[in-house]
Amino acid sequence: MSRSRISLAARSLAAVAVVASLALSGCASRGGDAASAGTKDDPIVIGIVSSGEDYWTTFQKKAQAEGIYVELKNFSDYQLPNQGLTDGDLDLNQFQHLQFLADYNVKTGSDLTPIGATAVYPLNLYSTKVSDVADIPDGAEVAIPNDASNQARALLVLQDAGLLKLTDGGSSFSTPADVIPGESKITVTALKADQTPTALQDPNVYAAIVNNDYVPNIEAAHQKPLYTTDAASSANDPYINIWVSRKSDAENATFKKLIAIYHDAAVTDGVVEASGGTGVIKDNKPAELQDILATIEKNEKAQG
Repeated sequence: MSRSRISLAARSLAAVAVVASLALSGCASRGGDAASAGTKDDPIVIGIVSSGEDYWTTFQKKAQAEGIYVELKNFSDYQLPNQGLTDGDLDLNQFQHLQFLADYNVKTGSDLTPIGATAVYPLNLYSTKVSDVADIPDGAEVAIPNDASNQARALLVLQDAGLLKLTDGGSSFSTPADVIPGESKITVTALKADQTPTALQDPNVYAAIVNNDYVPNIEAAHQKPLYTTDAASSANDPYINIWVSRKSDAENATFKKLIAIYHDAAVTDGVVEASGGTGVIKDNKPAELQDILATIEKNEKAQG
């Protein structure tokens, strides 16, 4: 990693710490298990990573029309909303897919629970230097997210694009160590997810896998994906994005109302628009999501 990128990473980490501190400072602990009432004085606190999107305003207004008050807490670091939910600082979060939640639960011994689906977002490849995957030169550097679940998914996307080969064909647990140098066209650099759009400014980085939440941080002229996968495929089940609660709140009636409100067309149309038209809305039942999660967690534990 170059000196300039090390400095960039340090600044980004400092910014994350400030944002996270501000996000949690105004949110009193709910004692771990007690959900809020959803009233004006005790709103339901939801952790997200995309508060600037217009559909959240639509969602809040529709919820309030149903007598449910919602407070959004925005994070720039994917690692914080699950901890906030576990600690009782949040009532719900909505930012992650099942694979990411499984990784958190297994590593921390938690039992956070998916209670509703939102969408599947393709994990796309972007570039500010070339307009076709075939134009990426041999030995080029490509940036990918470094969190465990999205890193593996990014590697699988790059393999699908013909840019690298993974040991044994790869899996949802692959790491950069699984890239086979002699059979791969590129090298990969793993960065924090919010740094991948910035990496595109580096003269040595030809392309980057960018999570949907951070696509707006790419120059508008380059927001068309260089390569994308089929979001509707059942192979993407581990990457269904979800509403998550503590296990004790999984049957909370107010939370179920919020999930129904989220699936109002006025909200989901905004969700798809915010994704650049790439998102595929999902409406899997909680039991199905929980079964998928259990399978992923079992496989992850088997990885040891």
